Amino acid sequence: MSIAENLLSIKSTLPEHVTLVAVSKTKPVSDLMQAYDAGQRIFGENKIQEMAEKWEEMPKDIQWQMIGHVQSNKVKFMAPFVNLIHGVDSLKLLQEIDKQAKKNDRTIDCLLQIHIAEEETKFGLNEEELKELLCSTTFHEMKNIKVSGIMGMATFTDNKEQIKKEFTHLKSIFDKLQDSKEDNLQPKTLSMGMSGDYQIAIDCGSTMVRIGSSIFGGRN
Repeated sequence: MSIAENLLSIKSTLPEHVTLVAVSKTKPVSDLMQAYDAGQRIFGENKIQEMAEKWEEMPKDIQWQMIGHVQSNKVKFMAPFVNLIHGVDSLKLLQEIDKQAKKNDRTIDCLLQIHIAEEETKFGLNEEELKELLCSTTFHEMKNIKVSGIMGMATFTDNKEQIKKEFTHLKSIFDKLQDSKEDNLQPKTLSMGMSGDYQIAIDCGSTMVRIGSSIFGGRN
């Protein structure tokens, strides 16, 4: 099947309220353009440099999302154009995004990454750290970022019950956030689910899924 066919077949299984991020990291612009021509406008990259190069080359109605782990010193390279930054896992990083967004006269949407997996290697805040961050004076004073939701990655396992348990946990954290809306906290996005587990994620309440290999084929 072609990239366009893969894309349309996945889209046909997604409920209307679920946003599809086509994870295009390491893929050439020609592949991305096939998805673009089939109607896809939201692409996810995990390297800022690569995303910036693609942004320069491709149509300007694309929403670029940073889905990889972000180093503070690289934020300035994507601040002029990035649409959403997944995986923000510290107040320090949020401050840097706020600073660079201000320089570009923009407000940048961010998702806070919550640690839900049993693996130690995954980045993310625990519930206590999330609460501390959102209650901090520093956070309240930020004017050029908006926390528009949270994201998380389940443990890499075939145990569907465990994945479901982790996603359900993330959904419950998301639901609690709904009580505390303010200017720079507007939690409407729950980003969870990738090629292998997005159906479970949607059943658990995901509003955004990140799918790469099922659209573009495997990575070398």
